[in-house]
Amino acid sequence: MIAPAGRSRAEVEDLTARDAKAIAGVERLRFFPLAAVRGQGSTLVEPGGRELLDLSASWTAAGFGYGEPTIARAIADAAAAPAGASILSGTHPDAVALAEELLALVPARSPATARRVYLGHAGTDANDVALRGCRHATGRPGILAFEQGYHGGFGVAQGVSGVHVAAGAPADPFVELLPYPDPFRPHTGDSATAVADVLARSARALERGTIAAVIVEPIQSDGGVIVPAVGFLEGLRGLCDAHGAYLVLDEVKVGLGRTGRTHAFEHEAVLPDVLTLGKALGGGLPLSAAVGPAEVLDEPVASALMTTIGNPISCAAGRAVLRLVRDGEATRNARRRGAQLRRLLEDYASSGRPGAAHVGHVRGRGLSLGVELVEGREGAAPATALTARVAYRCWELGAVAYPVRGNVLELTPPLTISERETQQAASIVAQAIDDAVAGLVSDEQLAPFQGW
Repeated sequence: MIAPAGRSRAEVEDLTARDAKAIAGVERLRFFPLAAVRGQGSTLVEPGGRELLDLSASWTAAGFGYGEPTIARAIADAAAAPAGASILSGTHPDAVALAEELLALVPARSPATARRVYLGHAGTDANDVALRGCRHATGRPGILAFEQGYHGGFGVAQGVSGVHVAAGAPADPFVELLPYPDPFRPHTGDSATAVADVLARSARALERGTIAAVIVEPIQSDGGVIVPAVGFLEGLRGLCDAHGAYLVLDEVKVGLGRTGRTHAFEHEAVLPDVLTLGKALGGGLPLSAAVGPAEVLDEPVASALMTTIGNPISCAAGRAVLRLVRDGEATRNARRRGAQLRRLLEDYASSGRPGAAHVGHVRGRGLSLGVELVEGREGAAPATALTARVAYRCWELGAVAYPVRGNVLELTPPLTISERETQQAASIVAQAIDDAVAGLVSDEQLAPFQGW
């Protein structure tokens, strides 16, 4: 497929022009003129009918694909006769059942610990509530977080997000940001040395007795799809235990089967005190959760109020999602299709094709994968401009994929993507890299899209 022509191009241009005039710029993060009128499975359809293979799943919010039948039925049934629209001042069965199912799905560190579930709208408010609760429970103000981390788009969650702080957003006054150990880019010496260095710095911060919580992603997604070096999460777990701080694991983007296991933390055998979830949890609707100790999520009473939290329609969608998670087939498919996609991209990287020399690494777990593009082979300068061109060319060729950390093409398709679609995905990405290297995307084409 090539970029839309004729009627399709005109309709896309009309819709994107209307979007630019009506939608607030603060919520637009655009890399190419994507406009969709419907979706099914792993496919988005543009005005005029051109189909796009969505290798982002709307930044993983459509983790189980578009129009998944059981999710769609649950939403329709709940919308037909909703039990109110909130859990602020009353309850309903789907909210309580969703919370109970999350408690059963997320293992407790101790069976004696009373736990609660906060139900919210997005990862941002789940992380905000979790961190504020940790501060209240400990009486400490400090938060330890990591450079290039992403935990939310506003409030406390934004202020502890390294990616936002690096871009100029105000840091939380009590956050300390440390490097995230990257096996591909050690800070000093080898990976083990890098982990030891960061853990030593974490220990010094925690020893001061002012840190309420450590918040960390098991895979740093928007920071470049970084799987942490071995020993990092385990080391943080031990340090939190030693110094009375909570460990908050942010699985908003990589949880619920995406890595090929139900929870990303299972790869490291590390249990969090608080787990935050979002994006795919709502099946495309606004829904998030924080699962953690009652002392973190119960107090102060009525301190996290949004009228439509716990609404029955989102909760019904969330329960349908959890049924898919418990069934396990989507998780198994993520493992199989992730291995297939990674193998195909690695084959391309060693193929000698025109763009192959610009692939520094293919990395990730399951269907959370990143293709790092560099000016030469491993260790060379990041090819940020090339990555933007590759994303644009993917769209022209019929696929949706976005850059993260400037020079990493993130691939997070629906967990239900098929073997054939995975083969197609690899072919499009490889062709897009070759074409971008050949100069088939101009500065003029990219100019209207600010990206990050």
